[in-house]
Amino acid sequence: MAEPGGGSPVTVSDVQQLVRRKDEIEAQIKACYELLEGQKGVGMHEPLVDAEGFPRADIDLYQVRTARHNIICLQNDHKALMKQVEEALHKLHAREKEKHAKDEAEALAEAMSQNQSLPQAFAKVNAVSPGSPASISGLQVDDEIVEFGSVNVNNFQNLQNIATVVQHSEGRPLSVTVIRGGRRVHVGLTPKRWAGKGLLGCNIIPLQR
Repeated sequence: MAEPGGGSPVTVSDVQQLVRRKDEIEAQIKACYELLEGQKGVGMHEPLVDAEGFPRADIDLYQVRTARHNIICLQNDHKALMKQVEEALHKLHAREKEKHAKDEAEALAEAMSQNQSLPQAFAKVNAVSPGSPASISGLQVDDEIVEFGSVNVNNFQNLQNIATVVQHSEGRPLSVTVIRGGRRVHVGLTPKRWAGKGLLGCNIIPLQR
């Protein structure tokens, strides 16, 4: 077992083991006190000699002396063990606190790096017709478009840019990248004629920059 103060980190089972040892010592101390109680109620400090200075004949002197000695030793052990339990619990709590802080820091760093790595969107899908090429490709309402074929935030001027790409890509898959729920999602969209209007079947609006 990793002793508190040693090199190994303290675990919950270490603390449980220390507490078990503490309970054992307390039981041994109780047994010694019961033994003294059985010897005419002799405690830790009553004299073991009679009024004339002779060893008392009404008690087992050896048992009393042994019990008293054991109690002193056990109480010292108990005191040391309680200190160990306290230190172990302190280390355990400190480590849990440290782990919690580390987990929080990592989650924050991950969220920040995700936000930083997400490209800027220039348009947004605000309607998708059922059964349309856009719907079949998996495009969804509220998807924010960061790439639509060759169009991206750097060269997008107006929706005509997207319309031109769509007209030139009829029947050919277009690579479309959107931000959905804080994540980047790639969609393969093939503009083509269908039962409804246009080649896509979705409505796209520019995002205010």
